[in-house]
Amino acid sequence: MNYTFQLKNIEEYKEAYQKSVTDPEVFWETIAREFRWMKPWDKGLNWRFEGEGAPVIEWFKGGKLNITENCLDRHLQTIPDQPALIWEPNNPDEHYRILTYRQLHQKVIAFANVLKNNGVKKGERVCIYMGMIPESPIAMLACARIGAIHSVIFGGFSAQSIADRIKDGNAKFVITCDGSFRAKKTIPLKSIVDDALVQCPSVERVIVLTRTRTPVSMIKGRDVWWEDELKKVETMGNPDCPAEEMDAEDPLFILYTSGSTGNPKGVVHTTAGYMIYTAYTFLNVFNYQPEEVFFCTADIGWITGHSYIVYGPLAVGATTLMFEGVPTYPDAGRFWEIIEKHKVNIFYTSPTAIRSLMAQGESFVENKDLSSLRVLGSVGEPINEEAWHLYYKNIGKSRCPIVDTWWQTENGGIMISTIATVTEHKPAFATLPLPGIQPAIMDPEGREITTPEAKGNLCIKFPWPGMLRTTWGDHQRCYDTYFSAYPGTYFTGDGCLRDANGYYRITGRVDDVLNVSGHRLGTAEIENVINKHTNVVESAVVGFPHPIKGQGIYAYIITEKEILQEDASLAIADIHETISRIIGPIAKPDKIQFVKDLPKTRSGKIMRRILRKIAEGEMNNIGDTSTLLNPEIVENIKKGKMN
Repeated sequence: MNYTFQLKNIEEYKEAYQKSVTDPEVFWETIAREFRWMKPWDKGLNWRFEGEGAPVIEWFKGGKLNITENCLDRHLQTIPDQPALIWEPNNPDEHYRILTYRQLHQKVIAFANVLKNNGVKKGERVCIYMGMIPESPIAMLACARIGAIHSVIFGGFSAQSIADRIKDGNAKFVITCDGSFRAKKTIPLKSIVDDALVQCPSVERVIVLTRTRTPVSMIKGRDVWWEDELKKVETMGNPDCPAEEMDAEDPLFILYTSGSTGNPKGVVHTTAGYMIYTAYTFLNVFNYQPEEVFFCTADIGWITGHSYIVYGPLAVGATTLMFEGVPTYPDAGRFWEIIEKHKVNIFYTSPTAIRSLMAQGESFVENKDLSSLRVLGSVGEPINEEAWHLYYKNIGKSRCPIVDTWWQTENGGIMISTIATVTEHKPAFATLPLPGIQPAIMDPEGREITTPEAKGNLCIKFPWPGMLRTTWGDHQRCYDTYFSAYPGTYFTGDGCLRDANGYYRITGRVDDVLNVSGHRLGTAEIENVINKHTNVVESAVVGFPHPIKGQGIYAYIITEKEILQEDASLAIADIHETISRIIGPIAKPDKIQFVKDLPKTRSGKIMRRILRKIAEGEMNNIGDTSTLLNPEIVENIKKGKMN
């Protein structure tokens, strides 16, 4: 399909950016008209602050649509037999699957009817805890078809993390699998869900897909098999499922993300603005061309999977590829084999994956045919220069532009990035803001730094269609987290610098949030779990540079009973097990140091700045310790630092 808003050169970018800043409402309305609406909107943008609360942000209010009509139905008229989704399984010996737009549409319709038959109604929340299989996006799209709000939970999270999310959203329905495959492991998803549901009386129905044939407990009256429910729909003659009419500002999904407090927050994205922004950014950033194969390696449970495996590509009629396994199974050449096998044109992955695969040596990529590649992408964390050059040379063969994309769960889609074949790349720089995005760099006093070269905290001055609207059930938290630090602007929580050419480089988090392998983890959340351990009195968690993950987790822990050196490994294993059970293995600290005390001010505040410096190895650059209640503890911690 041809879209008039696809940028072709730098002149068109500059013209579009200027229009988006001088008249943002008209700019986005023009783009919105290229999609299918049941009823046109009343007003392009409604934006206002109301006292000490999160702003009211409404795009295309009064307009009626359904995102699945734009992702599926309208393509049936033009590209019904084009592959919509290619699925590559964990085990390379298992056959891959291809679903055309016609087939994907049929499967979404069928499962939407399953949901309706099981009592799911418009506006209700449905938690999805599945592996990376085609049924995951089918479940998401089926929810959207009937107006239910989906909440996808990353398949690596624990039972407690699932329970917290179900309870926060007051979800009545869960969709899961008997299990999932990850390299040589089988993850018992249904069993983990069962453990979570002990705490969740709100759940009325659990729909279970067969994937691994793992033995499961099926509770009468609550648990049903996906396959059995589909057969019931088939006996009804495969009825149609007309798309539910949704207001532009109706919630599409909740996605939980870690913050600077202990509890994950449910970021809410709405229907029209999110759809338009993901479609616009996908088409432009990657310079997507008809019939190309786009391979995003993210998990469905994160925002990247939502926006650039499912909604963005499908909204513009692209072919999207999803992969069930890990990049190192059965060996470190798996990504490159998939690219060769399916003739992938655009490859989008994380710097962590690039660094870890390059560390395995070049032999895994040398004999692979990567000639189909045209564009490379990086997502999740800032990419360092060494990884950038390895990616450009070894994977792109020095001919594929790299789009280094910066954005967040709350943003909905890419905000600052190179635009393939349009803007010039610069190693380790996200480069330029996309049309519609108005960045501002703030100094510590909250003033915008307007000089060409600048360094400070990154804010966004004006709303864009894909931004979050609230945090589920707690609008005040949305204000406190994103809009209170710099009134009138959205605070990203990231620091950045701008060079003389106006290129932006993200320098990392400036709050108590870690970016580990592209995944955000709140330090308070990890500390709260560590402190639950029976022998722990207090803990402090900070980040430190990690050669593969970008940022690692360093935990300083005070114990009730002294940990002897010969018992330290068992104590660390116990703490790791506690974290794995309550949050998930992804949050396990890379280094744990047992300490007698933590550096604190006289008011009792832990000086994490000092702990961060020690973790980073900057022993001689600790700064002033005279204001500490216990300055002598700093030397003790430095002596015991983990290498």
